Parts: sequence; C-alpha cells; structure tokens
Amino acid sequence: MTQEFHLPEPLSQLPVAEVVPHRAPMILIDTLVEHGPDTLLTQTNITKQSPYFETATDAVPNYVGIEYMAQSIAALAGVEAKVRGEDIRVGFLLGSRKLKMHRPNYKLGESYQTRVTRLYQEESGLAVFDCQVFHGDTLVAEANVNVFQPQDALAYISESQG
Repeated sequence: MTQEFHLPEPLSQLPVAEVVPHRAPMILIDTLVEHGPDTLLTQTNITKQSPYFETATDAVPNYVGIEYMAQSIAALAGVEAKVRGEDIRVGFLLGSRKLKMHRPNYKLGESYQTRVTRLYQEESGLAVFDCQVFHGDTLVAEANVNVFQPQDALAYISESQG
C-alpha cells in the first residue's frame, strides 16, 4: 500500500535531496519554488561553494545551465513520484535542441530560476521538456531537453554495455 504524500506549502520546505537521485555536492539546484501540472520552477543560488564555480571569473560557466535544466526535470519527476507514493528513479539526459545561452556565466551572489515544462512523454519513459533559466525577468538560457527514465535503470545500463 502506498503512503499518501502531500506537497508542503511553501514547496521550498521540501528538500531537493528528497526528490532527485543525486547526492551532495552534485545537487546543483537549491530550492523547489513552484509546482504545477507538468511543470516545476527551481532556484539556484551562486556561491563560492557552487559546483563548477570558477574563482577566476567569480561565476559558474553558462554550460552548467543544461545541468540546472536536467536536475530541475529530475526534481519534477521526483515530486510527481513522491505524490504517487513511488520510488525516485534515475533518468538520463539524452540531448537538447534549440539550446541558447544568452550570458557567458552565472554570477556570484545572483539567483537563477529554472522552469521546466513537459511537452511530450511516451510510455517508454522518453520525454521532451521546454526549459528556461531566468535571472529575475531576464531569460539567460533556454533549450528543449530530451530525457529518458527507464523503469529499471540498472537493466538499461547493462543492456547498453552489452
């Protein structure tokens, strides 16, 4: 029997580590901000302790934004699984389309919000998400991200190595 779970209000009370299959220090998003059907908004605060922080530029390089998007997708899948009383499953980033980085980096002391919205999902676990990263009202990165979340990640990895 699955245990009923209700999302806390505000959503930020739910630790990110409870909904993503990552562990510190590789959890790159800091806060779950807002959840709706097929969408999630997360926040990342750039500090000197942020993974991939470069002291030479006092920033995180813009290419890390694709991981902010991927982890936000993982968090959405985790939130949905938790609400259904299911285990959190591993997913795989397959690639992206229409990737645009509008800034060279994510600056120290700034906060960025990542919105992911499911555009399409197959029964097999293949899905496409529309993703944007914002600093305030300014769009700083965007992409359509393709992911795959198999029912059994270990079997999928074993088959891939065969």
